[in-house]
Amino acid sequence: MRYLLIFAVLLLAACNDEARDVPPPLAMSEDALGHYCQMHILEHTGPKGQVHLAGYAMPIWFSQVRDGLAYIKLGERIADVTAFYVNDMGKATDWGQPGDNNWLAAESAYYVVGSDAVGGMGAPELVPFGTQEDAVSFARERGGMVKRFAEIVQSDVLAPVEIGSLPAGAK
Repeated sequence: MRYLLIFAVLLLAACNDEARDVPPPLAMSEDALGHYCQMHILEHTGPKGQVHLAGYAMPIWFSQVRDGLAYIKLGERIADVTAFYVNDMGKATDWGQPGDNNWLAAESAYYVVGSDAVGGMGAPELVPFGTQEDAVSFARERGGMVKRFAEIVQSDVLAPVEIGSLPAGAK
């Protein structure tokens, strides 16, 4: 019994250390540059993403959620991912202003995949929401289907896109 108690205390301590290692999301600022495009992310519409890496003080920013998901799904990184956040578009003022502080853990989001929404870099966007109801409502209005993080496959984020070939009315 004594050894079981010691094991439980050590296990709880390890869990607390892991929880402390998860950095909080940062507010978007004028200094934030998109990882792939090296452009100011505030100049782009639609939801954004931020990936925090072990050993790095600042996150890697993504001008589109699609790009952040591609980065995660590819698995080739310079360090371990400690956190991945996306804008909750259910809390956004509008598509042009996704919000500076309405972040949610990417793993807990509901994503609308295959809608007519176009992200900040001109590619189809995977639109994140904090609630299933918001995601379903968006999908009814703009098309697409609702998926959870674990259901998103590489082809959802890596399919080639010809700019200018997006469907008429895409936003």
